[in-house]
Amino acid sequence: MTPDSPTQDHPTPIEILLVEDTEADILLTQEAFAEAGVFNCLRVARDGVEALELLRTPGSVRPDVILLDINMPRMNGLELLDVLKRDPALMTIPVIMLTTSAAEEDIMRSYQANAASYVVKPVEFSRFYAAIQAIGQYMLSVVRVPPHPNDRY
Repeated sequence: MTPDSPTQDHPTPIEILLVEDTEADILLTQEAFAEAGVFNCLRVARDGVEALELLRTPGSVRPDVILLDINMPRMNGLELLDVLKRDPALMTIPVIMLTTSAAEEDIMRSYQANAASYVVKPVEFSRFYAAIQAIGQYMLSVVRVPPHPNDRY
């Protein structure tokens, strides 16, 4: 077994694309995943346009999951979700909405557009931290993500 091979103590890393425009939330998310021991590669896009550019770049590593905020400039999260779920190359990537919006309309629109989950970001630091850690542990120990033909598309 090579040092980079997955074991029970060191599972296969998950590729996460965080689409978020708030720097404090980006830093907290990175820190919470690290603290929880979530073995991952976290890439960040600051809005939907940047996320699509990253996802459609030839040779780019396909994420296992996308954490998606709703309220962003240029292309918001609901617009991006709609584009993702209509694109045959991207539609099987699970998308977890991670947003401050608790509006029933946003929740309904997200699920109608095939979001895998909808998580309202807690305002309190400790609860936000715990929510991110729970998402990380869930992705590592419970969820099976759809296979893709190769690591790059």
